[in-house]
Amino acid sequence: MLSPSTAGLQCLFLLVTACYQTSQDSNLDPFMQYVTGSALGEESFQSDVQWQKQNVLVFDLPPLEYTVDIEVSITDSTFLEPIKEYFKSLNLPVSANISNVEMTVSNINTTTVCLPSGENSSCCSCENGYGWPSVVCNDLITCPSVSLAPDLSCGYMKEMPFYGPYCQLQTEDSCGMGEPVLMNMSVRLGTDFSKDLLDSSSELYRKYKADLEKAFNASYRCLPGFVSATVTGFSPGSVVVNYEVKAGAASFNQIADSNRVVSQVLDHSYQINETTFTTEITNQTKFIVRPADFSEGDTVRLICEINSTSENVTWYHFDQIIPTSLRYSTERKISKRTSRSILKIINITMKDSGSYRCTFTNSRQFHTVIYKATKTITVSPLHITPNFNDVDVVCNSPEMQAKGLLLSCCIDRHLPSLTVDWKVNGAVMITGASSLRENCTEYKLNIDESLCPPEKSGTVTTYTCELQTGYGARRSQNIRVTYLRTAHITISSSANSAVFEGYAFNLTCESDVNNYDSVSWKIQSGNNIKTVDCGPCTENSKSPATSVLRVKAATQDWSGTYICTFYQKSTNSSANVTVEVISFPLKQNIMINPIDTSITCKTPQALECCVIANAVESYTVTFVVQDKEFPAVKKKKGNLVCYMYHYTETECSQKTLVAYCRFANRLRQHVSSESIRLHLITEEEVSCSGKFGIGREGDTLIKPCYDPDKADHFTRGNKTYKCSNKSWEMQRNNCLSVSVNNLLMSAESLVSSPEAKARLPNYLAELNKQTENEQGTISSSPANLGAIVSILDMISCIPAEAEEPTIQNFLSTVDFIVADSTSQAWDDLNKEATNKSSSLLQSVENFSLNLQPLNNTIPSVSAKTLQLQGVVVPENSHTNYEKNFISTDNLTVNVLIHEAEIQTLTQNSTIVSVMYSNLGHILPQNKFESVNGLLISTTVSSNRSQKLDVNMTFAKKNMTLKMPRCVFWNFTLNKHRGGWDTQGCTPTELEDYVICSCNHLTPFSILMSPDKPSHIALENYITYIGLAISILSLAACIIIESLVWKYVTNNTTSYMRHVCILNIAASLLIADIWFVVTTSITDQNQQMSRSICFVATFFIHLFYLCVFFWMLSLGLILFYRLIFILHNTSKTAQKAVAFCLGYGCPFVIAVITIAVTLPKNNYTRKYVCWLNWNDSKALLAFVIPALIIVAMNLFITAVVIIKILRPTIGDRSNRQERNSLFQIGKSVAILTPLLGLTWGFGLAIAIKDSHQAFHILFSLLNALQGFFILVFGALWDKKIQEALLKRNSVSKWSSQQSKSSSLILVTPMLAMSYPFSRTFNNLCGKTGKYRVSSSEPSTSSSENTSKSYSLLN
Repeated sequence: MLSPSTAGLQCLFLLVTACYQTSQDSNLDPFMQYVTGSALGEESFQSDVQWQKQNVLVFDLPPLEYTVDIEVSITDSTFLEPIKEYFKSLNLPVSANISNVEMTVSNINTTTVCLPSGENSSCCSCENGYGWPSVVCNDLITCPSVSLAPDLSCGYMKEMPFYGPYCQLQTEDSCGMGEPVLMNMSVRLGTDFSKDLLDSSSELYRKYKADLEKAFNASYRCLPGFVSATVTGFSPGSVVVNYEVKAGAASFNQIADSNRVVSQVLDHSYQINETTFTTEITNQTKFIVRPADFSEGDTVRLICEINSTSENVTWYHFDQIIPTSLRYSTERKISKRTSRSILKIINITMKDSGSYRCTFTNSRQFHTVIYKATKTITVSPLHITPNFNDVDVVCNSPEMQAKGLLLSCCIDRHLPSLTVDWKVNGAVMITGASSLRENCTEYKLNIDESLCPPEKSGTVTTYTCELQTGYGARRSQNIRVTYLRTAHITISSSANSAVFEGYAFNLTCESDVNNYDSVSWKIQSGNNIKTVDCGPCTENSKSPATSVLRVKAATQDWSGTYICTFYQKSTNSSANVTVEVISFPLKQNIMINPIDTSITCKTPQALECCVIANAVESYTVTFVVQDKEFPAVKKKKGNLVCYMYHYTETECSQKTLVAYCRFANRLRQHVSSESIRLHLITEEEVSCSGKFGIGREGDTLIKPCYDPDKADHFTRGNKTYKCSNKSWEMQRNNCLSVSVNNLLMSAESLVSSPEAKARLPNYLAELNKQTENEQGTISSSPANLGAIVSILDMISCIPAEAEEPTIQNFLSTVDFIVADSTSQAWDDLNKEATNKSSSLLQSVENFSLNLQPLNNTIPSVSAKTLQLQGVVVPENSHTNYEKNFISTDNLTVNVLIHEAEIQTLTQNSTIVSVMYSNLGHILPQNKFESVNGLLISTTVSSNRSQKLDVNMTFAKKNMTLKMPRCVFWNFTLNKHRGGWDTQGCTPTELEDYVICSCNHLTPFSILMSPDKPSHIALENYITYIGLAISILSLAACIIIESLVWKYVTNNTTSYMRHVCILNIAASLLIADIWFVVTTSITDQNQQMSRSICFVATFFIHLFYLCVFFWMLSLGLILFYRLIFILHNTSKTAQKAVAFCLGYGCPFVIAVITIAVTLPKNNYTRKYVCWLNWNDSKALLAFVIPALIIVAMNLFITAVVIIKILRPTIGDRSNRQERNSLFQIGKSVAILTPLLGLTWGFGLAIAIKDSHQAFHILFSLLNALQGFFILVFGALWDKKIQEALLKRNSVSKWSSQQSKSSSLILVTPMLAMSYPFSRTFNNLCGKTGKYRVSSSEPSTSSSENTSKSYSLLN
């Protein structure tokens, strides 16, 4: 039991380290008894010393060296220093034998001293030269009662009983002995911030710094490995003190404990805020990247570890927090002393390179510690480099079959875990053997010809090398191997080995490999090799692989050895054949003399044919006159070779003879010249004679453009002479100038050349130059002008590269020939059978359509009166096509095709627009309308069947013109002469502009006219007023007929007459109504549906024909009753014949007309709903039947008149039938000539430039036909007049009603109910038979059978 005086010191102990040698397995207790007992003396310390080790040691093994920690506990602290001094004063080593154990104590040191501190704890410190081991470094907590003196050792709290570990000799691994850690710390003071704290030289700054550093050094000195605490500055926010502490690695609790000390030692006037201590440690986090060498696509782990416990970890990439996702995931591992966080990045990419920072945050009420670590990682790309991307292999190559093909894939660095796999995919399954060598893999193919037959030539097989790094990255690279075969080529010619100039021949080239890329044709003549580039002259197909070269007209350019080459990738295979072109005159190069002349009977006439001498071979030349051949005599004339024959006509029976010369070669092939026309006249008729020939007064003679005195050459064309006053005078000179003639011949040669495309730019430059030089000649000569148009027409079909000079030369040539000075020549040209202005417009369209873009662009080119702009349609175009043009006189036009339309075009299609400011006025147009804006044409190279919507905005040239029409030039109209057409276009008129919306592409413009001419307005007024009168008259006629029907149909003849009149009125009424409706729509410029127009035209045609055929029925009835006297036909039979004739025949004619013309789209006229005349002559389907009927009725009228004037003896009839026949005769005699005269004027106005009087008379008579039928068909009839008077008389009407009571009605029930309900029955000829009780003499109760008539009363 301890005494009360020493109870408070019982936790004090002294740790003594003793080094000794003893045997193994010895018990250390005897030694400890020995040391403490002998050294201190039992008499001195027996009551206070408590032995800790009491077991006996037994040493059996050889001596070993031990270091033993001995804990000495004492109750009186005053003994501490004497004991320490005593141990120091011992004379060591000391040997002893305890319990037969030999041991030697070599060294005894005091290491650890613990003083009591509280009930269950002690404050322990290490002696000089000793330090705490690193394993307990983070657990050392400064004792609360430790002295703040810097020279005193620090004590640390230990729980009792204390079992170690104890202090050890200081080494590099001891606590606080490593490299010091720099901790950036801050704390906030409660004082107000002063600007002086920002100035390090200020008194306040120095005071704050000194006081704070003193407190910081005192507070943190016991941190393991403490070096210093330094204030680095102050910042606002009250006062924030920033300072650095250099010490060993300290735990959170150690720093927090030191922070608490600061408030104890710092002057309270600083008002330090204990909760604002913050520590940031940047170099105490272990940052590891695994794997260390990684590539794009790998899975990478970033590991951060600190020697502290913290659950709050945040990862940053370039200062951006990394959120958890499919690619990024984090994992935390926390132990008693450490914290670890792992950031896992799956399928890492190049974008993941950069700086990564992990931040551990440990925060409690009075302190926050932040551990930071940063590392920059670089993601290496995993690039596979193949030795080929695409490679061609010729399967049937002996060298390739012998050596094979080596494929390889390499990466840029060595990866130990790299694995490789090769895959083969394709129709040609040629495989090989793989191998891996360092950072490359190889695959050697074994080429076998049998595995790639000809039908598989060109097939691509894909070889894929796939590499894996072992950490998730996987990369593959495809190598495309195209397997080819050298093809077997055969070539054949349709002309064997020779062909004559001007004749066609074909060459056919065939290959056993179908999947070729392209075919080329070349012609070798000596050392010269020409590439055939003539556009459509070659035709290629792939099944079977065939290329056909078609030469339409052979020239000397086509003579040579033809080389046909099939290309497939890097291989080509060829075959050749030789074709010789033998010179032979072409038809257009044979001059005939004369061309057209007069001859007399039995007088010789010289006939001559000449060709250029350098083109002459051995021919047989004969002259053919009226199918009789005559040999020709050859004669050289300068540069010409001429063949002559003097022909004498002996039969003299024919008026005109046709002759020509025929050139025949050795193969019996022949070519004939143009025809020579010889007109026979008598010698007495000869008025003109001389070197040109003979002729009558007024005759013409045509001679070639050839001067016998200068027989060097001749030019195309002819000269026309007229016999006037017994001498020949030149009437017209159609000869071409020498330069234009040469241009024309060169163009013909160019078009037929195998190098047409290559030679075109140079030819266009020469054409432009010569046209400019010959502009005066061309302006005054329609022949030269027409030749230039023909040249442009020929060469426009040759594909041209879109080079600016080429386009400029073409447009400038067109510009020269449409200049204002050529207007008279154009007037003469447009009178010819071929419309040259339409041909010129077509040429420019063809040229723009055949332009081939260079560098994917179409340049914008301008001439004086033309401008060209265009684009190439890119893939996935998202823009509109919009081009603006402005002419030299400031007229504008805009072309717009919307994006949706552009996207329907194929990629790399071209859209080209050409603006013309003069050409629109050269094209023919009617005299009432004129082109009032620019002309614009747009072409699209894409082959498309659907329509293309285009909008154009035209500026008006003449603001006074009205009624705009959007028109396009239809090249097929007027027998392909061309004409303006409005189909598919809708105009929208603004103030100064007209917007045209069309659904197709061709040359467009606007036609406008002044207000309608007075005579046209007059015709329209006459038509509408007359038709109104006509329709009202016809309606009145039908009403009258229905009212008086029972009074006027009391015999067969009268009955049939009124049936005809009623149907004539009904047919004409329907036709007039259709006519008024369609005319009104047309006059208001409204767009009418073509189908509605077809229907309207059909019914107008049908019912106008019905009018005439019912007139014919009326005439035939009269003819029948007068001529066939003794023949009696029933009323039913007559009605059947009349209805078949009146409606059946018109229907058949109308149906046949529409069936024949509608499929050709020429049933109606372009702007009027009436039968077409210009294209199909459909109008004849109305005119011919109408005129025939008029002629027949006029004949019947003549017969009737003769019959009336010369009656036969047996003629007699009852009075009613005589009256009926008389009325029929009057109707036929008046209406037939009237209707015939009306449509006669209609034929007259169809004649061009007919007099305006015919137009007015036709409009007047045509519009009033209904009025004529009312007057002459109804009101002029006395019986109708009487019947109307009876109905208007009340008394007669009553008596008539009483008489009607005795009638026996046998008609249909509705026939007599109401006047208008009877109309239909009357129209169809339905009536009743009545028995009439009347005082009037009548024989209507029975049919008259005598059939004798007299129309004299």
